[in-house]
Amino acid sequence: MPSRHDHFPRHDRERCFRTRAAADALETGWRAADVSPQGLVAAIDALRDAPPAVAMDRLLPWLRDISWLRARLERALALVEADIFARPPLRPIGGGERIAGLILAECGPVRLSLQLHRVEQGGAASTAAVFTPGAAVIRVLASGGAMLHRHHVALSEAEATGLFSAASAALCHNAPPRPLAQDEILQLDTAREAFSLTDAKGDVVLLELAVQPPSSLPIRSYDIASGRLAHVSASRRDSSFRQMALTLLRSFGRTDAAPLFVEATHDADFATRWSALRELVALDPAAARARVEAMAASDPHPEIRRAATATLALYAPKEADPCPA
Repeated sequence: MPSRHDHFPRHDRERCFRTRAAADALETGWRAADVSPQGLVAAIDALRDAPPAVAMDRLLPWLRDISWLRARLERALALVEADIFARPPLRPIGGGERIAGLILAECGPVRLSLQLHRVEQGGAASTAAVFTPGAAVIRVLASGGAMLHRHHVALSEAEATGLFSAASAALCHNAPPRPLAQDEILQLDTAREAFSLTDAKGDVVLLELAVQPPSSLPIRSYDIASGRLAHVSASRRDSSFRQMALTLLRSFGRTDAAPLFVEATHDADFATRWSALRELVALDPAAARARVEAMAASDPHPEIRRAATATLALYAPKEADPCPA
């Protein structure tokens, strides 16, 4: 299907300049308002190091009174009405095939976003419940006639602080569905609570305030039907970026980068340690052997010790030193 950008007026320099200038002026005005003492970004920045519960409580007024959001969207729409090729200074995000949105403000671990859950006729309902370390407050701006399904999983303090084990993970439990109410506010401990939506008659629009501080607890995805843990991934952005970088180096066969892999196997995040060790074994099994042995013997996480021990068993026995006689 042709895009409106296929007809972008590149050769009309005056029009392009005028459109960009209008968008820049709008962004400058918003930025000035946001960083002012009573502004949104200033409020979030002041709470970037606060516990999630405190940040949620202090920022809740921004969800209760959304006149600022209406004014911002009206200005953005006016910009597009003036010129269809204008690009409002709003940062888009996509969280999946049926979820899209806009980042309204972000500082450190705190993000305020507007999310659109699109309805697809005949589309399958979500089969997974995802739990992320942190907390969230969500205001329902458009319910779309959807049914709300809340999911809960038990999590011990030891698991929350770095000793999560897939083998002993608790089952996910599902509450009976209920209608999603217009303008209701949901408060979630997202490490232990999640939700999914079904049976919507129209699109669902949510205003979400999320706080996701750095954590050694991974993001966990559970199968809703069985309640069983299905997938685990690092929750820290720096850990995710490091894992992707190591995977890229391994795919390029960069054995000269082996010290970087070894360094990552000492990371505080257990998921990063294991990912780095796996990549190192795939890159250079001989260079990895010493770290496999060390992690099998003394890694703080029991699952890594077991996995490293199983990996070590795949190596050929070391040749004995020749008899000096």
